[in-house]
Amino acid sequence: MSLAADADAALFPALPGTEPEGPPVDPRFEGGTAFVDGEYVPILEARIPLIDRGFLRSDATYDVFHVWRGYAFRLEDHLDRFERNMGKLHFKIPYAKAEIGEICLECVRKSGLTEAFVLMTTTRGFGPRGTRDPRLCTNRFYAYAVPFVWIADEAARGRGFNLHVSKIERIRPQSVDPTVKNFHWIDLTMGQMEAYDAGCDTEVLVDSEGHITEGPGFNVFVVKGGKITTPEGGVFDGMTRRTVIEMAAELQNPVTERLVSIAELSEADEVFLSSTAGGIIPVTQIDGKPLGDGKPGRLTKRMHDLYWGQKAKGWLGTKVYG
Repeated sequence: MSLAADADAALFPALPGTEPEGPPVDPRFEGGTAFVDGEYVPILEARIPLIDRGFLRSDATYDVFHVWRGYAFRLEDHLDRFERNMGKLHFKIPYAKAEIGEICLECVRKSGLTEAFVLMTTTRGFGPRGTRDPRLCTNRFYAYAVPFVWIADEAARGRGFNLHVSKIERIRPQSVDPTVKNFHWIDLTMGQMEAYDAGCDTEVLVDSEGHITEGPGFNVFVVKGGKITTPEGGVFDGMTRRTVIEMAAELQNPVTERLVSIAELSEADEVFLSSTAGGIIPVTQIDGKPLGDGKPGRLTKRMHDLYWGQKAKGWLGTKVYG
């Protein structure tokens, strides 16, 4: 599908206000549905064993996709990435890729949701008593669907985020592969606390050389002179990040992936974030200092509106119902 025809649509419109209704559901599942130990249960009744190494040692990988207007966005891409990352961690579960996708969609259906946040995760599980050998563990698969989660609501997207550049270094990729989605979030969480103390909305961490990496659940894009750049090292290959890169290429404004300095971030014309739980999120201040005129930039708005406008049409989507 060509995006060029929609590239100059009205900038930054409010998203459609009323979501389509899903089918009637058991009231127990209205808040969300989880898949645990081969059974579907209400989200608030979902449990994992305390001795699961996923809980005890963050020994797990996960992936998150969202459902918008009844369509699961880039489901196959998420499943491919999840399967690849399980392989990197030597995980094996008794479900094929297609079965994992169906389990996730069934969590959505049982909840009656048409706009949802869906998580799948595989943990190391646990093995016989008295051993720490991860090869002896039985890996465990979990999934759940809950109503769509925003990290930036309409008001926040309208005014833009105040982004803090944290002094905390992102876990080095030589230690933990950032392309494997994981729960190693202590650095990100402490950076978030630092951002709040500084009066900011969220933060971006740096690498050992002082280059920009990523924030809690999002990637960063910098715009200067109409050209878009995003960090290439020490970051997760976010699906929304991938989508922005693809959209920009189709609009004849390709994204450059390279190291990005703090100075480049601070001196940018525009900065925006990309996240499953928010789409395209404008940044209008860096540590309290306005970027440009202190309002979301034109290119940011263009990408935001194109992303949501195309998704409302089922772009790159898998139909959940019917």
